[in-house]
Amino acid sequence: MGNLIIRPETPADYSATERMVQRAFWNIHGPGCNEHVLVRLIRTSPDYLPQFSRVAELDGKIVGAIFYTKARLVEDGSSCDIVTFGPLAVEPTLQNGGVGRQLLEQTLALAKQAGYPGVCIYGEPEYYPKRGFRSCRDYGVTSPDGSQFDALMVYPLNEPARLRGKLYESSVFEQCDDPALLAAAEKEFPQYPKIKIQEGFLQIFGCRFAAVTAVAGEEVTLSYWELTLAAEAAPGVAPKPGDTVLFRFRPGKRCLVTQVCRNLL
Repeated sequence: MGNLIIRPETPADYSATERMVQRAFWNIHGPGCNEHVLVRLIRTSPDYLPQFSRVAELDGKIVGAIFYTKARLVEDGSSCDIVTFGPLAVEPTLQNGGVGRQLLEQTLALAKQAGYPGVCIYGEPEYYPKRGFRSCRDYGVTSPDGSQFDALMVYPLNEPARLRGKLYESSVFEQCDDPALLAAAEKEFPQYPKIKIQEGFLQIFGCRFAAVTAVAGEEVTLSYWELTLAAEAAPGVAPKPGDTVLFRFRPGKRCLVTQVCRNLL
């Protein structure tokens, strides 16, 4: 990707980074998101590792970011210092274009150079194994309650044999759910609709919500954030103006509307 710069974040980037993170996660794991608030908390946490964290800048705009924090694995009374990261965020219009990959590659190399044995994360099991992450089951890593599941993954760096035990992250990941912090953030961040599908937990990998503003033949016009996007409907999908739809970005083509959402809460 031309003109993409991976660099440390500066205070002048804070607002643009937070708004990019909000756009990246909004309505993905549920109504709204808290990752933009998490970024603020991480910066002031004693567990923050700015020496590994980076932003991605494209043509003068922040289009990606990754934030690292201290973590540890505990087994039989012994503790192993490792690192974790999150959020890893990419501007939605640029996802699947290599920004996240470059952020990962450069920052994982920094953590390896610093001598850490490995990285443990809670993340998308559809994405991270493509970047070299392995199941927690391969290393005997568990959550604090001893559970193992697909979202818990390990990236070995220097001493894979030490990557065993219960993963304890920074307490900052619990603080970002504070209702007071989220309410305060809502007053200064852009106000976007919070959407939830009636069936329950929302996890839509690769799709986004948008509002249909116009339909003319096969061309569908979508309102997405502050953007107006040209789209077309997938076979069997018939959006109308006013509908909320799910769509996919397709570089070099019109976006594809994959579903009309009739069951929103």
